[in-house]
Amino acid sequence: MTTSTPEEARTQIVNMVRDFVRRDVEPVADRLDREDIVPHGLIDKMKDLGLFGITVPEEYGGLGLDYTTFASIFEELSKGFMSISGAIGTHHILTYVLTHFGTEEQKRHFLPDLASGKKRGGLALTEPSGGTDVANLQTTADKDGEEYVINGTKMFITNGRYGDSFLLLARTDRTAEPKHSGISAFVVEKGDPGFKVGRDLDKMGYRGLDTCELIFEDFRVPSENLVGEVEGKGFAQVMSGLETGRINIAARAVGVAQAAFNASIRYSQQRQTFGVPISQHQAIQLKLSDMATKIQAARLLTYDAAAKKDQGERADLEANMAKLFASEVCQEVTMEALRIHGGYGYIKESPVERYYRDAPLMIIGEGTNEILRVVIARQLLRRPEYQI
Repeated sequence: MTTSTPEEARTQIVNMVRDFVRRDVEPVADRLDREDIVPHGLIDKMKDLGLFGITVPEEYGGLGLDYTTFASIFEELSKGFMSISGAIGTHHILTYVLTHFGTEEQKRHFLPDLASGKKRGGLALTEPSGGTDVANLQTTADKDGEEYVINGTKMFITNGRYGDSFLLLARTDRTAEPKHSGISAFVVEKGDPGFKVGRDLDKMGYRGLDTCELIFEDFRVPSENLVGEVEGKGFAQVMSGLETGRINIAARAVGVAQAAFNASIRYSQQRQTFGVPISQHQAIQLKLSDMATKIQAARLLTYDAAAKKDQGERADLEANMAKLFASEVCQEVTMEALRIHGGYGYIKESPVERYYRDAPLMIIGEGTNEILRVVIARQLLRRPEYQI
């Protein structure tokens, strides 16, 4: 009896995802985007592939895979239809936080259903008054006996309509200094009238996925749903989870950019002007070479961050750099792809038009690039190992 190596296992599952994307996702991606349809059938197939439990330990029903494989899966999904990766994006931040900071009882209670996809998770972090400034969030959780009473509104919540469980950040201590030390993380589940799903948000891109506001009005959650059963740790727990979130956003950006580049290569070899394919014109060749080079640089940054995470090393700086660079490259490459396609890239029937609308999500998602630049600079100033 032979057992596969980690590299062979990675190749096998990435190939399965690639086949799924080509067979089931690509043929319907344009319609899902155009009509803004949540593809429940495709999400069910993702459950069957185990994609809701990519990094969840096997003892809790997950695949127990590494973050390099995690990034590869997000890249492949995003080549076909970036929105489909959103169904498992913040879901994995919830499973990460539970895996690394939950009590053993919490892991055994929540992780098996999340890993199988029986329950679909999300992250209730951003609020109407602000997203990046997490330390000043306004949602409150007041202790009342063996429960917490939660009040507040969360905004731009992926999986908000069809998700079941959410990692929610709320303020448990209004007087704590610094402010982030008064924030705690809870696992909240639907079913109580105090937990309402508000309006669905009509987005420019990232369509075919439910994005909503969540409203909490005297919503009661058991104290055993406090992550780690310790108050004041929520900020650090979620920031750790966002390292993986930024790796997945970077991988999505690489996937969308690669799809736009692939479309551009094909079109440039088919479209003719002045008696030759436009790929023979130097102006187009310069675009293609720059696109390919920048995509590969973004990919290397992304997988470097994933590798550090796999090795148990600190990866916050690398994840931030990868997300920043890959998302900006994605925006640039999709614009160049549109220019290569000319008028055909500007019409709705072209996937290039969709890639261009999807690209900004990676720039603003999981922390805007403007704030990430400041965070990266502060990290560099504090870490002498990056001073050469």
